[in-house]
Amino acid sequence: MTELARLLNTFLCVWLPRDRNTSPHTIVSYATSLNMLVVFAADRHGTRPCKLEVEQFDTDTILAFLAFLEKEHGNSVATRNVRLAAVKSFFRFIEFRKPAYLSLAGQVRAIPVKKGELPLIGNLDQAEILALLDAPDRKTRAGIRDHAMVILTYNAGLRVSELVSLTPDDLKPPRFDQVRLMGKGRRERVLPLWKKTTTAITAWLLIRPDVEDPHLFLNAMNKGMTRRGFAKRLALHGETAARTVPSLAQRTVNPHLLRHACAIHTLKDTEDVRKVSLWLGHSSIQTTKMYLRAEPFEKLETLKARHPPGLRKGSFRGVQDELLAMLGAIKKG
Repeated sequence: MTELARLLNTFLCVWLPRDRNTSPHTIVSYATSLNMLVVFAADRHGTRPCKLEVEQFDTDTILAFLAFLEKEHGNSVATRNVRLAAVKSFFRFIEFRKPAYLSLAGQVRAIPVKKGELPLIGNLDQAEILALLDAPDRKTRAGIRDHAMVILTYNAGLRVSELVSLTPDDLKPPRFDQVRLMGKGRRERVLPLWKKTTTAITAWLLIRPDVEDPHLFLNAMNKGMTRRGFAKRLALHGETAARTVPSLAQRTVNPHLLRHACAIHTLKDTEDVRKVSLWLGHSSIQTTKMYLRAEPFEKLETLKARHPPGLRKGSFRGVQDELLAMLGAIKKG
């Protein structure tokens, strides 16, 4: 095993989970990114992955890898930056343990993130939300479960990872009117729930199978609901809801759309971006400010309420300025 292989193993299996207490989802994301880089670097340097050395992860290779992700894999700028973040984290780990790689680590960590377009955040209006909530057939076990998942995700603005990792112990008994969440960066928050949400959760708990799996929501195999499993169920209910509200047919109904809808509706009700940030569990209020761009129709209402000032057309005639005088002299020859 090469030194690179040993370092990768320690980084992913020891340092991240034990020393950094990194979430399993982040570790999987980092492992995926580094696996892709190893395969790319081995092909680029004409060697087997197990024979790669740290020095072969130079900046030229990493930049070529990032370009490959965008051009060949069709990755977005955001995904490209996520992959780069994993590589930088690995080199941050290396530089404290292997001084010989300090220079290389500094060069890699100096690779800038790439700026990309910031698309407007998707949103669901009230009619679309109600149609989604009504879509699951609550005469079936799956429908009762799905209704509880959808209303809880929207009520609390959950990330899909937060939803599928919940256990019954995360709900406050006896009314289940609060939920304890562990978000990104191990940031914990406790949120109150609507009465309709607690009613939906209670209905699910009454029929939830008594199995060893600790997860709150279970799939058809009585195992913890997965991220992909919930996304598939939500997309299915989106198709059903579109028969009632046709505008849903033009949207990609996914779990994060419910989180965005919660954020925008909370911002409308509170008019306080700080409260939205706390509700969603954002590490920085800068992240939350993206929702301020989300409602162009409200901006038009703001524009209508304002009156343009009575400005007159300006002129540079008579202005005495040394720079303008110099430019004027040059122009005259």
